[in-house]
Amino acid sequence: MTDIGQVKQWAEARWTLGRTHGVSHWERVERNGLQLATPECDVTVIRLFAYLHDSCRKNDGYDREHGPRAAEMMRSLRKTLLKDLTDDQFDLLQKACRLHTTALKTGDPTIDACFDADRLDLWRVGITPDPERMATQKGKELASDDRRQHNVEG
Repeated sequence: MTDIGQVKQWAEARWTLGRTHGVSHWERVERNGLQLATPECDVTVIRLFAYLHDSCRKNDGYDREHGPRAAEMMRSLRKTLLKDLTDDQFDLLQKACRLHTTALKTGDPTIDACFDADRLDLWRVGITPDPERMATQKGKELASDDRRQHNVEG
């Protein structure tokens, strides 16, 4: 079984950018992902996504290509930290990371939960998560609840 703690330590050790996309964000993405997971989802992939999706950012601001770079970087971890993943899990993880900056929804429950887990933490950068831009029904519900809690018109 893949050790999420080791992956988290690896990501933390190489992180040199600010707090916006750092450890506290990754922990919230993991928590959100677990909340969004349905029986059809691969929870291991969701948890790994939380700690790897921003790992190849060049800056803590706008960096549209960080997802594809993270997906490519994972090849170097395939025989070490990610060795216990099945090929299907590895492919899902790569696809979730590669597309999280460009795709709204894929139709795959695991990947879409990853997308929403990240989007639900947009508050940290002053963006109100939009229920209409969520990929999952649960993501739409949580974003709507968040908007109500923050008294945001929408």
